Amino acid sequence: METASKTNGSNGAHVTARLDALVVGAGVAGLYQLYRLREQGLRVRAIDAASGVGGTWYWNRYPGARFDSEAYIYQYLFSEELYKGWSWSEKFPGQPEIERWLNYVADRLDLRKDIQFNTTVKSAHFNEANQRWLVTTDTGDVIDTQFLVTCCGMLSAPYVSFPGQETFKGRLFHTARWPKQPVDLAGKRVGIIGNGATGIQVIQTIAGDVRHLKVFVRTPQYIIPMKNPKYSAADAQAYKSKFEHFTQRLPHTFTGFEYDFEHAWAGLSPEKRREVIEDCWNDGSLKLWISSFAELFFEEAVNAEISEFVREKMRERLKDPKLCDLLIPADYGFGTHRVPLEQNFLEAFHRPNVEIVSVKNNPIERVTPNGIQTADGTVHELDIIILATGFDAGTGALTRIDIRGRGGRSLGEDWARDIRTTMGLQVHGYPNLFTTAVPLAPSAALCNMTTCLQQQVEWIDNCIRYMRAKDLKVIEPTKDAEDGWVAHHDEIANATLIAKTNSWYLGSNVEGKPRRVLSYCGGVGAYRQKCDEVAASGYQGFAMN
Repeated sequence: METASKTNGSNGAHVTARLDALVVGAGVAGLYQLYRLREQGLRVRAIDAASGVGGTWYWNRYPGARFDSEAYIYQYLFSEELYKGWSWSEKFPGQPEIERWLNYVADRLDLRKDIQFNTTVKSAHFNEANQRWLVTTDTGDVIDTQFLVTCCGMLSAPYVSFPGQETFKGRLFHTARWPKQPVDLAGKRVGIIGNGATGIQVIQTIAGDVRHLKVFVRTPQYIIPMKNPKYSAADAQAYKSKFEHFTQRLPHTFTGFEYDFEHAWAGLSPEKRREVIEDCWNDGSLKLWISSFAELFFEEAVNAEISEFVREKMRERLKDPKLCDLLIPADYGFGTHRVPLEQNFLEAFHRPNVEIVSVKNNPIERVTPNGIQTADGTVHELDIIILATGFDAGTGALTRIDIRGRGGRSLGEDWARDIRTTMGLQVHGYPNLFTTAVPLAPSAALCNMTTCLQQQVEWIDNCIRYMRAKDLKVIEPTKDAEDGWVAHHDEIANATLIAKTNSWYLGSNVEGKPRRVLSYCGGVGAYRQKCDEVAASGYQGFAMN
């Protein structure tokens, strides 16, 4: 797998391992990246802070966590045997089943022997003298590696910003760091901060279990009701028979899902438009968001009509005008934020033990020993606080590592000024650093993540194969190439309504974060084509030596 070295690193530290490639993360991307690089004969190791595989699906074990991509498309498509060897129990499975699936993948591909768990990367410094990375960990390892590949996830760095959390006498959890041991909520006064996709899953799941639930709501969310049928053996066989279809279709649709935009708004009568919208809504999936009308993302009049359709559906279920005011969006359009699927989320607020606390104009000031204090001085007394407060998306996982490139430049400092990448695959100034699930590539905002991550992993693997075949040691995007990609990305993103709406899509949830649409909005298929063109040109725009 690797060789230890007696030599010292450039900082005088004893090198404990010398590798061709180090993969950071053992989730969907990291497992596949480890497999691909190992298949081409590299000395490679993966490192993960968790005690097991799964990435997102290891950490996010909060009540109600589940897919909102259909299980049969949230899959690896490089191996028909691997795909058909696993059967899902339902269309949108829960976290325990997803974690079991990723353990199945790790076992079938015999990956564990090359994964180092319970290890956090502290720093990664590029040594210009030998053109290699020196990586240090919290376990004392010092790893010398030619290539550093980050597979840390788009939504993996929890973002919390409330003073006083350490003083709380009860129990406090962030949804992305939920404990493995069961948390007893029965008979407890529970407060949950956040009502995005994660908060919605928690709220609808625990409302019937707790003594009293206070939901602290700042920004209401559009929702789509999830339809989640159980799968029989015949159902599993039916989707497995479409493996070849999925391999051909998913990489080329706009969002990496099975369905795609098939209608032009202007070409349809009002009655036909309504029929398309109703059909997508009734599918019980994300279809209305990512497969009804592409104009939803660009034309305010189209967005307004679809937004009002969703509001109508929500009002029918909520009924209470006060609940409607607090839970139905009025100041931004459908699809410009992440759209969650839900199961009886709205109905949870009809329960006598569930209470909304609006913090839009009365924000949370601090956590106190006894609960949560809002700006008006009220202390909401609680036994348990759940933070569904989201992430420092796209950048946070890497800026929390001391990554230093050419000339000692800091990635954290660079991204604090301006968030830039080259196709989301490399960053100028950081040779031999490859990235997945970072800004300026398709990501969780507008992509079925397995589709996008597989493509990025394969591009990185093929690039390293190309370099080895030509005996090249170092690759780095040129500044001109990066400037060109950033300009292309921004031109597309800024034409969308997404760019006009504050959300984590632009990093708006993190104070001081540079404003830029984080996810590539040109479509999964178009992005793949551009990446393929770069590879076919001999990696034009990337300096190699």
